[in-house]
Amino acid sequence: MAHDDEIDCSGMNCPLPVLKTKMKIDGMAAGSTLKVITTDPGSCQDIPAWANRVGHEVVETGEGDGKFWFMVKRGE
Repeated sequence: MAHDDEIDCSGMNCPLPVLKTKMKIDGMAAGSTLKVITTDPGSCQDIPAWANRVGHEVVETGEGDGKFWFMVKRGE
């Protein structure tokens, strides 16, 4: 899936992937998509829960080679 920016949070444990994602997406325009890469299995619950709570949308997820990725679309 096409995305506007990417952040690699590999090696970071909770809550750093969520915090780094928030900092990055806050500087993006509404409707933009951010690809987030993590190695922390907790991110599979944390990132979608955070996105839902603050008005963003996880439009796609995936897993491979010990990494998880999320496509987060910035809300209004």
